[in-house]
Amino acid sequence: MVIEWRDAVTEAKEATGFSGEVVPRTVDGIGSALRLDHRADFYTELGALADSAGFDAFLNHWWTQALADSAGDGDAREQAIDFADVAVSLYARTTGGPTSTQAEIEALVMGAEVS
Repeated sequence: MVIEWRDAVTEAKEATGFSGEVVPRTVDGIGSALRLDHRADFYTELGALADSAGFDAFLNHWWTQALADSAGDGDAREQAIDFADVAVSLYARTTGGPTSTQAEIEALVMGAEVS
């Protein structure tokens, strides 16, 4: 599964042109990158996870937030969120999760609303 995640990140970087630092998609990596006000919510939610079924969605959500929190200005934050959206969509496609079409991914890269 780790290889699939790396592939999704690599492809998303190429698709979006993201050049910022990629936060590790681990509990420690995410926890370290979050702002303090978000960090408490992250660990509270982690402690409340009842089973492993929702863990991937939990990591995806908080990894995106960690990227946004670690970005510099508004433009960098927006680019980090776009990159995260594409990476998570590509990863979901490789793991059999909910998927987006190529057109939807391209729309995310361009900043368009996807319905």
